[in-house]
Amino acid sequence: MHILYRTNKLKKVCENRIEGVRKYGQKMGNIIPIRIDQLRNAISISHLIENRIGRCHKLEGDREGQYAMDLVHPYRLIFTQEDEHTVNVMIEEITDYH
Repeated sequence: MHILYRTNKLKKVCENRIEGVRKYGQKMGNIIPIRIDQLRNAISISHLIENRIGRCHKLEGDREGQYAMDLVHPYRLIFTQEDEHTVNVMIEEITDYH
């Protein structure tokens, strides 16, 4: 899949391990690039969900239309699919939404 980012700051944290470690610590800094690679190499979001890659799951309620992948508990990588007919995903945020 092709990955887009909501902000340049988020892109830097996701694609540069050193920035990820600086912002979120060692564990998160190591797992964020793994999740990005899993997204990049996936055939589709349904493939991620069906194979439980990163515990990918669809969100509900006020986060309808968004998906989450586990990072270091309780943080999640939140993303959306740009539209049904493309393989573009937009990384929205890294957050604890619980």
